[in-house]
Amino acid sequence: MEVKASLRNARVGCQKARLVADMVRGKEVNEALRLLAFMPQKTAGLMKKLIESAVANADQKKVVDIDNLYVKTLTVDMGPSLNRYRPRAQGRATPIRRKSSHINLVLDER
Repeated sequence: MEVKASLRNARVGCQKARLVADMVRGKEVNEALRLLAFMPQKTAGLMKKLIESAVANADQKKVVDIDNLYVKTLTVDMGPSLNRYRPRAQGRATPIRRKSSHINLVLDER
């Protein structure tokens, strides 16, 4: 049975988050947590907490064996952008888009 968890409006760009997601997708939960613990990216910490949350959801439901869980799907979608402006020379302004992303996780039992 599948167990789901999601993180909405994470303040990381989706391209940077997808690099970390590609490393973890398809791995056992324990191996994925071990990998994420030693990655320097900001997204690694967010995904580690997300996986731990999904494992806690599975423990709460008591429908799957936690030791046999693996990362079935891990998708990163683009979230809303915050539009800001930076002042430039001669009275001009250039836009700055602070990007966010939605991270969706599905764990399943092997």
